[in-house]
Amino acid sequence: MDLKTYTVAGMTCAHCVLSVREEVSEVAGVENVDVDLQAGRLAVRGDRIEDEAIAEAVSEAGYELVA
Repeated sequence: MDLKTYTVAGMTCAHCVLSVREEVSEVAGVENVDVDLQAGRLAVRGDRIEDEAIAEAVSEAGYELVA
C-alpha cells in the first residue's frame, strides 16, 4: 500500500477539508484520506494511486495541487 502526500492551495475552512476529502475518497484505489487544513497537506493511502487522478479530484473540489 502506498502513502502519497500533496500540498493543496486555497483551503481555508472545515468545508474545504470536507470537499477535498469527499472528492479524493472517490478516486480508484484510495483507501484513506487525511487532510490537514493548517499545513495545507493531503495524505492519501491506497493501491496504485495516480497523481493525475488525485489532482483531478482536488480540482473538482475547487482547489489545486501545488508542485
